Amino acid sequence: MRSRLVLTFATLMALAIALLAVPLARDYSSHRTGRLLLDRRADATRFADLADQAARDGDRATLNDEIRRYADLYGAAVRVRNRDGVLVASAGDMAADDRDAVRLALSGRTTEDLPEVTPFGPRAVLVAEPAGRDAQVTGVVLVESPAGAARADVAAVWGALALGALAGLGCAVLAARRLAWWVLRPVTELDELTRAMARGRRDVRAVPRTGPGELRRLEERFNAMADAVSGSFERQRTFVHAASHELRNPLGTVIMQVENGRNEAALAELERLVTLVDGLLRLARVEHRPVVEDVDVAAELRTRAEGWREPYTAKGLDLVLDLPDSPRRPAVPGAVAQIADIALENAVKFLPPGRRVVVSLDGPVLRIADDGPGLPANEHDRALGHFWRSRTHTNVPGNGLGLAIAAELARACGGALAVLPNEPHGLIVELRLPDQS
Repeated sequence: MRSRLVLTFATLMALAIALLAVPLARDYSSHRTGRLLLDRRADATRFADLADQAARDGDRATLNDEIRRYADLYGAAVRVRNRDGVLVASAGDMAADDRDAVRLALSGRTTEDLPEVTPFGPRAVLVAEPAGRDAQVTGVVLVESPAGAARADVAAVWGALALGALAGLGCAVLAARRLAWWVLRPVTELDELTRAMARGRRDVRAVPRTGPGELRRLEERFNAMADAVSGSFERQRTFVHAASHELRNPLGTVIMQVENGRNEAALAELERLVTLVDGLLRLARVEHRPVVEDVDVAAELRTRAEGWREPYTAKGLDLVLDLPDSPRRPAVPGAVAQIADIALENAVKFLPPGRRVVVSLDGPVLRIADDGPGLPANEHDRALGHFWRSRTHTNVPGNGLGLAIAAELARACGGALAVLPNEPHGLIVELRLPDQS
């Protein structure tokens, strides 16, 4: 891909240089041809005046001397013909066929253009000038002059332009290589990183330093993806380890109870095992990350809280709702209500009678706060782990998956769940949803 980028950029630059250099070369060639025509026409005009004077005086000595010295000095050839086309004076050897030029000059017209001078030709140019006064043509002067000096000038300018074009093309190739490296550096790095990840390394990350903004953002997204993949593997490893440990205990107990013939105890352990498996299945479904939609959080919470009125009343707990109307917010449908369900269920299990639970919604923040005994400060962060249970809750039924499921539901919504201390005592389960602002 890098070679294709360099070739494409270099080709475009070569085309641009050619579009600039070729017109410049042609312009100078036309300019030098015009200068040559003006110089030779001036010489031919001077000889035409001498030829007209000689025709009127009948003395061509001065004319012959002038054209001879001119031919010797410039290596040119000069011919003078009368109005009948008869050669009356000449100097030097003229190679060109002058018939068309003579016919043009006898009609009273001078040479208006010359073949364009290039490094490759022409070798000589022919200029014809009519002699005479007041539209009366008395003869024709023909000057054939070498074009070597003009060709050398054109060749020098063309050579300089060619060298400049080659230098520009070389700079363009270097710039193209640098540009290709700059553009493709993030792609090359991502290729190496994905190869490393495919070999099992999950700690590799991109460092967005150079390159187009779009590719730097792609590197940032790759890092976010790599973090998510690494986190998923780590959670899976932790989950499998914890699940194996948690499943071993009830299975071992069931085996012992069956061997001892205590069927009722075995059935109780089997029910515990079924509850644990149900929790694992719920957690697996949550980690699939359902689609986020705009939901009416307040309405879902009111509906779910009403279902807990009877259990709370039966245990002597006070359930207070502070749920103002709020705009619809991005979340997984039903997820916020499930999180509230888990927090309310924990309150029923762990709070003694006479306590109070407040469900409040403040913008994107949901809080389920109680005034119970709470947890030690060092256990707040651990409460969201898989199968974690506090030492103070060992006699309360449960499998330690509730808050872990709630945390996964929060992540699926794009938010975050936290367990915080309440003042003066108790716990707060806080859910922060994405802020629409």
